[in-house]
Amino acid sequence: MNDITIDELQSWVGRSQTVEDVISLSAIANMNVTLGREEGELGVGDMLPPSWQWLYFNRGAPPEMLGRDGHVSNSDFMPPMPLPRRMWAGNRIEITKPLTIGRTAKKVSTIEEITEKSGRSGRLIFLCERSDFTDDVGGALTDWRTVVYRGDPDGKEQKKSNPAPSDAIWSREISPDPVLLFRYSALTFNSHRIHYDRDYTTGVEGYPALLVHGPLTATLLMDLLRRELPAAEVGGINVRAMSPLFDNEPFSANGSPSADGKSVKLWAATGSGELAMTIDVNLG
Repeated sequence: MNDITIDELQSWVGRSQTVEDVISLSAIANMNVTLGREEGELGVGDMLPPSWQWLYFNRGAPPEMLGRDGHVSNSDFMPPMPLPRRMWAGNRIEITKPLTIGRTAKKVSTIEEITEKSGRSGRLIFLCERSDFTDDVGGALTDWRTVVYRGDPDGKEQKKSNPAPSDAIWSREISPDPVLLFRYSALTFNSHRIHYDRDYTTGVEGYPALLVHGPLTATLLMDLLRRELPAAEVGGINVRAMSPLFDNEPFSANGSPSADGKSVKLWAATGSGELAMTIDVNLG
C-alpha cells in the first residue's frame, strides 16, 4: 500500500456515499453540556448551530477497515492512503437554511479532489470531500472538508512562528483535558487515536500530548460567536487549521466582528500566542 501512486488514488475521485439520520435531541443535549451550556437549551424545531452537523451521519467501520491510527484507511468510499498520519486541515461551509432539530436528514458525500504536494515535512496528500446535507423541511448546507496525510516524523520538522492577532473584542480561555476530548470523540464516533491514546500519540506520531480535534476547536469558536451574538444568522464559514492544540495547555477562543456587522473573524491561539485556527464567518 505504501507504493500506491497519486494516479491510483485519484481513481476514487467521484465516489460517493449517502447516509440518513435523525437530528436527535440526545446528541444535542450532550453537546450542550460538553460546551458548558444548559442541557435543554435547544429543542425540537430549533435550528441546528453551524458545525453541529458533524455530530450526525457518522457510521462506524469494521476493524479490518481501520488503519493503525484507528481511522478508516480503505473502503469502497475512502481510498487506501499510503501515508500513515492524518490531520484535519479545514472546512468551508455554505448554509442555505440550517438543519432543524428533530427532523430526518440526509448527507451525500463525494470525494471531490485528491492532490499531492511536497512540504517541509516531506510528501503530503490532500483529500477534499464535499458533503451535501438536507432535511425534510428544506434545510440545506454544503460542507467541503479537507484532510491531509503525512509520513511519520523524521525529527527534522520545523515549526514556523505565526503569532495570533492581538485585537480580539471577545475572548474566552479553554482548558482542554482528556475528558473533553473523550466526549467529543464519543459524540462524533471518532476513533482517531491521537485524541485519546497518549502512548500512541507521543510514541508513534511524535506529538508532545493528545491533540484537540480540529472540528472541536472550530465548534468552540462558533460557540463563542453564539455566546456573543446569539441571534446571528450564519450564511457561511471558512475554517483553516494552522497548528495543533494539545490537552496539556490552555488556549484562547477569540473573535472580532466587522464594523459593518456583516462578518466576524474568529481564531484560536495557543498559550504561547501562536495562531492555531482561523474562521471567517459571513452573517446574514
